[in-house]
Amino acid sequence: MKKVSAILCTLIIVACLVGGCANVNVQVNVPPSEPVEIICFAAASMTETMEEIKKAYEAANPNITITYNFDSSGTLKTQIEEGADCDLFISAAKKQMDQLDITADKEVNTDGLDFVDSTTRTDLLENKVALAVPEGNPKNINSYDDMVAGLRDGSILLAIGNEDVPVGQYTRKIFAYYGLDEADLAGAGVITYGSNVKEVTTQVSEAAVDCGVIYSTDAFSADLTVVDTATKEMCGQVIYPAAVLKNSKHPEEAKAFLDYLKTPESGKVFENVGFTTLN
Repeated sequence: MKKVSAILCTLIIVACLVGGCANVNVQVNVPPSEPVEIICFAAASMTETMEEIKKAYEAANPNITITYNFDSSGTLKTQIEEGADCDLFISAAKKQMDQLDITADKEVNTDGLDFVDSTTRTDLLENKVALAVPEGNPKNINSYDDMVAGLRDGSILLAIGNEDVPVGQYTRKIFAYYGLDEADLAGAGVITYGSNVKEVTTQVSEAAVDCGVIYSTDAFSADLTVVDTATKEMCGQVIYPAAVLKNSKHPEEAKAFLDYLKTPESGKVFENVGFTTLN
């Protein structure tokens, strides 16, 4: 009888456990069993760091492939508007992200666009707007004040980003800070343009110009000399927001990758080239 009672007790316990499990919501992070491609649109200034992070992430997640599209944030924003496949967007300025985020200021999101999953949005990084010069600094430009003086007397040629490019927008704020008129500068032939920050960086690297306004991180990656960096008063903060898009085909995997970008491991990669991590 004791044996029978023990068996019955065991059966009752098992039944209770099985029945109880049916009512427990257990969440386990299981890597995808099928290959998943995450498409990430990122500002051109992130090219080197994101490529390095991709190698580490894919090595740890063999079923994940990260595909990048690097360009100016304005170009990327337009491509997203036009229906391009994108899971994760990282902009070099808040403006382009706000223009896609229905929860943003209506004075910025004037078209009521609703592409961003605002619950995933985060300010990922901060950069600096740098004045860089070619090797040897032939025109002896050592500050933004020197740049302004050279532009006014026509003795230098400056490379800047187009007006739809964040680095170009920051540059125009610097012009406003110094009371410079872009139309006058263009008419005098003392400025040239690039469609993204990499194009501006290349002009400086090749000494096609006497100086260029780029990001500190691009100057580091191109081994260029930075002679000055803009203050907050001159052009504001250079914040890189990131968010998963609502039309993402793989939102959970995109969120996981965004979470990885906020880890100390990724932070070291970003900080090594001059970014400041904000998470």
